[in-house]
Amino acid sequence: MRQVKGIVGRSARRREGPEKLCGTARYVDDYRLPGCLFGATLRSSIACGRIRSVRLDPAFPWQEYVVVTADDIPGANHVALIENDQPLLATDRVRHAHEPILLVAHPDRARAYAALAHVRVEYDEEEPLFDPERSTTVFKSFEVERGDGGQALETADVVVEGVYRLPHQEQAYIETNGAAAWWEPDGTLVTLGALQCPHYVVKALEAAFALPEEKVGAWGAGVVTGM
Repeated sequence: MRQVKGIVGRSARRREGPEKLCGTARYVDDYRLPGCLFGATLRSSIACGRIRSVRLDPAFPWQEYVVVTADDIPGANHVALIENDQPLLATDRVRHAHEPILLVAHPDRARAYAALAHVRVEYDEEEPLFDPERSTTVFKSFEVERGDGGQALETADVVVEGVYRLPHQEQAYIETNGAAAWWEPDGTLVTLGALQCPHYVVKALEAAFALPEEKVGAWGAGVVTGM
């Protein structure tokens, strides 16, 4: 039996550790991509309701921009993750605050964001539900059965029941959120960004662009130092 030395019982050295420690790790904003467009997202100003219309200011020079709506998505209009219930871009309904509705891109970053002020969205606003205990929507259900739980409770010496509430928690990232994407000459879509789990991103892009797995690639900036 072959013995592997230097792994079991020892802390594994982070591959990107020296670059992050010395400040030489490259994140999305450190890369220069000639000819790229900067994207800005128009997000909902309400938390719940119906979208009546989305109008572009006719006096604005939209010919200089790229505007993307849900109708321009070549594949499925959903984020392929746990459940396919989150639209990439909202079409008729708004289900949460700041839901993405429309994308705008321009060679100049500041002008891309400035264009958002020239898009008008009309809503039929509805009362949002912020109390999870009143909600009838189940986000995801996992059921694991081992043994007889009812019998175990009946025969237990002590049964402790309680309701426990914890605040939302999220780890603090080193890098800011961002991503860059481009097409390779062979038709492969490549994404570089703050991607903790690139395989999730690949799965979502396959569905959104209707591409096979071998035509989608994702790299985590700050982890992979070369392109």
